[in-house]
Amino acid sequence: MTSVLDLAPAAPVVPVVVIDDADDAVPLARALVAGGLPLIEVTLRTPAALDAIRAITDAVPEAVVGAGTVVSAAAVANAAGAGARFLVSPGWTEGLIDAMRASGVPFLPGVSTASEVLALLERGVTDLKFFPAEAAGGAPYLKSLAGPLPQARFCPTGGVSLASAPAYLALPNVACVGGTWMLPADALAARDWARVEALAREAAALARS
Repeated sequence: MTSVLDLAPAAPVVPVVVIDDADDAVPLARALVAGGLPLIEVTLRTPAALDAIRAITDAVPEAVVGAGTVVSAAAVANAAGAGARFLVSPGWTEGLIDAMRASGVPFLPGVSTASEVLALLERGVTDLKFFPAEAAGGAPYLKSLAGPLPQARFCPTGGVSLASAPAYLALPNVACVGGTWMLPADALAARDWARVEALAREAAALARS
């Protein structure tokens, strides 16, 4: 199975998108792609989310759109049916891992402790979401895990900002970061896609060490 963290290796940031109106999905995705962020996580937090994933999949082939906030087997099935190319969960259970693996869609389960990382490594899962990143210890915590658990790779998400992202991206066990700072609420409300594109371009310019 393709790794989530290998889907868009040129993009250091994954925009985490909450879409209230499916009509906004395509222009939003186009703005993010134009800004250099093709790997897009649409969270399943609104009734519009699945329609948004379908719309982006159909109309923006340059985008690699996935589903976030996947918390049940039903959500796995719905997201895969909508065309999601990857799945992201805030945490994990045995049943959820089984459902994500059975879907055939690349997945990124959430962890916040070393024990959770160990449990998933035992199951052959090496690509993980570190969530909530800032609240769970931030870049110093992930740096501490790199020594004893070098086989684990992370996409930290949760409170990550333009200012804090470089510290994460400098770590050997971080492949990318997830964030929302390139999607300010006022820009989305105004449908200011040019501003979103500019902020995406700024995020895409962040370099990995």
